[in-house]
Amino acid sequence: MAAKKPVSITITGAGGQIGYALLFRIASGAMLGPDTPVRLNLLEIPQGLRAAEGAALELQDSAFPLLSHVEVTDDPAVAFGGANLALLVGARPRTAGMERADLLQANGGIFGPQGRAINDHAADDIRVVVVGNPANTNALIAASNAPDVPRDRFTALTRLDHNRALGQLSVAVDSPVGDLRGVTIWGNHSATQFPDVAHATAGGDSVPALLAGRLGGPEGARSWLVDEFIPRVAKRGAEIIEVRGSSSVASAASAAIDHVHDWVLGTADRGWTSAGLWSEGAYGVPEGVICSFPAVAEGGTWRVVEGLEIDLFARHRIDASVAELVEEREAVRSLGLI
Repeated sequence: MAAKKPVSITITGAGGQIGYALLFRIASGAMLGPDTPVRLNLLEIPQGLRAAEGAALELQDSAFPLLSHVEVTDDPAVAFGGANLALLVGARPRTAGMERADLLQANGGIFGPQGRAINDHAADDIRVVVVGNPANTNALIAASNAPDVPRDRFTALTRLDHNRALGQLSVAVDSPVGDLRGVTIWGNHSATQFPDVAHATAGGDSVPALLAGRLGGPEGARSWLVDEFIPRVAKRGAEIIEVRGSSSVASAASAAIDHVHDWVLGTADRGWTSAGLWSEGAYGVPEGVICSFPAVAEGGTWRVVEGLEIDLFARHRIDASVAELVEEREAVRSLGLI
């Protein structure tokens, strides 16, 4: 049997902590499977090149059988040349005193050019996941600057929020994470996101019913969801910063690997997950924003799970997060970024 052609993967911000956490797992086969060779293109700004070069040396020293080549560059045209997958990790974080418009403008200066480089140099089957925050709107900027690439090839990472919700529920209902199904993250990867368990099951049993049984009935379950679960999932990043002294690294990298693994290899019988996808109007979400939906992947394509009942409790929270996405879209439009 002929050897597989290596999959070309571009990682931006590759010299940073999340990039570092990603590289070795990708090279080991955790993302694309144990029989798929990979070629890594590491994109950094000039100040970050030495860190990326050091990571490349460690990759060589690790002697991964699946790793065919590593390229380190600060040139987007080189980094995205022939890329089949791109993980856009590098972004401008918000600093003290920075206005929201300044943050969007700064990230527009990163993701606009990267979108154009993807448009001009990536392979025809390119798939992109944006990890750097604000992920949904950064993905919108990149997609808007790649007019020749189908919009559904650009996604935003909300799998980290999804995984956080699974972790919290696993403890709350005393069920292994692997037995949980039907959790959804709706909206923006921000504090307005809505982690929804209305359709969730644990080992086939209704999660809302399990919570009610453990928390004194439906009212106790609702109180826990509103006062503890929803805010804790939404603000978990801030909690980790407070406890760890720095932001999420390994869990963010792991979520990005989960997202791409499912996108390429399929969600199969594990039920739906959550992904930030280009809206075509499902569930009343306006077209032209990148919103987190319940999603399955089949044949290398994400598909929104349709037909879920949305009650007033969920509708209010979904609408609030979507309104933030629309506001961000109009802000970057006014700045000429899309």
